[in-house]
Amino acid sequence: MNRNPFLAALLFTLCLFTGIAHAEPAADAQPVNINTATAAELSSLDGIGESKAQAIVAYRESHGPFQSPAELTNVRGIGDQTLSQNAPRITLE
Repeated sequence: MNRNPFLAALLFTLCLFTGIAHAEPAADAQPVNINTATAAELSSLDGIGESKAQAIVAYRESHGPFQSPAELTNVRGIGDQTLSQNAPRITLE
């Protein structure tokens, strides 16, 4: 019997209950204006790597400025979880 999936699930559950899996944004984390940020600035958001950051810039260039942070979920690869993780840092100034 392979115990690896069971142990992984157990460890994950333990992390969720202890708060290890949910990291709070750093106190010095700067807000990111998704309508003016460069790809490098966008990649500072949790779960946003270089390719997703470039996809955000491309979406913004072809569709115009974001009207709300929720519009980020229209960008391929960005879902509700990524949006909620970054909600405190996203601005639309």
